[in-house]
Amino acid sequence: MTDALCRVFAALSDPTRRDIVVRLTDGDATVGDLAAPYAVSVQAVSKHLKVLEEAGLVTRSRDAQRRPVHLEAGVFDLMTVWIERYRRRAEERYGRLDGVLAQLNDEQTESEAPQEETAS
Repeated sequence: MTDALCRVFAALSDPTRRDIVVRLTDGDATVGDLAAPYAVSVQAVSKHLKVLEEAGLVTRSRDAQRRPVHLEAGVFDLMTVWIERYRRRAEERYGRLDGVLAQLNDEQTESEAPQEETAS
């Protein structure tokens, strides 16, 4: 799982590849369609797609003369499980920190409260 996860995060580390993934959420597209908004060659976009394909984020199929690129959304489940595990751990740590800070605040408030004089 870690190797696949590393490949996914490495593939998404590039802003162009992240943008391609975002664009593919709207539907399948050809390499030419994906290359259109960038000031790079179709070959450069093909290299980006190869990285995304090796990470399992996209697949390419053949439709007559077209070779549409398809986003494999299931890979995001792998990322979500990993992120969620560490998000829960972080929330637990923050919860414990909140408890400690509240206790310190209560102790400080008690020590600053005016002391009642005792009658003799």
